[in-house]
Amino acid sequence: MSSDFGELGAGLPEAEDELVDRKILSPNHDERKLPITMVVIHYTEMKDKGFAIERLCDPEAKVSANYLIGKAGEVVRLVPEEKRAWHAGVSYWRGIKDVNSASIGIELDHPGHKYGYEPFPDAQFEALVPLVARMVKQYDIPRANVVGHSDVAPARKIDPGELFPWDRLAEYGLCLPRPNKLERGDPFDNDASFYLALERFGYDISDGHKAVEAFQRRWRPEKIDGVIDGQVRAILFQLLLDRDRGRAR
Repeated sequence: MSSDFGELGAGLPEAEDELVDRKILSPNHDERKLPITMVVIHYTEMKDKGFAIERLCDPEAKVSANYLIGKAGEVVRLVPEEKRAWHAGVSYWRGIKDVNSASIGIELDHPGHKYGYEPFPDAQFEALVPLVARMVKQYDIPRANVVGHSDVAPARKIDPGELFPWDRLAEYGLCLPRPNKLERGDPFDNDASFYLALERFGYDISDGHKAVEAFQRRWRPEKIDGVIDGQVRAILFQLLLDRDRGRAR
């Protein structure tokens, strides 16, 4: 078997898990303080996948993730799921401030916006789906809690970005879909009410413009400008309405 990170049997241990190809354990982890209720998806934003593993395993870097998925679909476990990986940094989602403790972090080998943003390979996405599906089932993770790094850290991060195929992931029932029916055109009277609703949905609104950009990046990726317009108001209202009706767990 050819591997994104060398040939199997070339000194790197295989994992016992059928969904995991390699186990390269990072020292960068500690104990969880919260139960697992989230999955956070990232991109590595590095030119070379080898550098990504090196950095995620470097004690001085003090960053890690539970998994790294290569472009050809190889899944590497870096931190056991029961341990707290250091992937989210200063972050927040739906009242949770220690996102690292509550989440499993998945890094996707990708150049990111810095080195030439591009679509995510099909093989990589096809490896991601069963991994997330198992997590969602095992830990009873709500679809609303399968998010991107930009959702939990809107002031700092933009990954996995506007080209990540959330719609395809939603087809498997693994994240919330973009609402296709908007029951009200412009439901909020002013920007302040929109921000309060955005916070109620789960976002950190301490940097309002960045929070709106993050919302657009996830729910209206064709136009990301940080402007609160009628369309984003209607999308947010529908998401909240669906959640209140019990349709958006």
